[in-house]
Amino acid sequence: MSDTVTRGIRITVKPRYVAEQSDPDARQYLFAYHITIRNQSDDTVQLLSRHWVITNGEGQVEEVRGPGVVGYQPVLEPGADFEYTSGCPLTTPVGTMHGEFNMVVKASGVHFDAQIEPFRLAIPRVLN
Repeated sequence: MSDTVTRGIRITVKPRYVAEQSDPDARQYLFAYHITIRNQSDDTVQLLSRHWVITNGEGQVEEVRGPGVVGYQPVLEPGADFEYTSGCPLTTPVGTMHGEFNMVVKASGVHFDAQIEPFRLAIPRVLN
């Protein structure tokens, strides 16, 4: 799990292994992650883009950048939440993800990156 606050924007990530869509014999492991973005600031903000750094268990790094999340660029009023679930395939049974969401304060136009601290992707009982 990851729980990070940047400028009043709290991002919580809860990952899980998706065994029914994985094939360990073929080195295909699918992980889902549920994200909650909560605006704890006094400003209305909009999520514009995402940047993920994905590292598998062999140290191979992949970066993913794109507009919004799951097809949305949500606007969050003070006190509002936005939740979504997405997935990440790996070729190893363990890995990590971290990144940031580029946000803009609607009233001022100020941009900032809301950080997402690293979280572990791991099949159950693979790590102590």
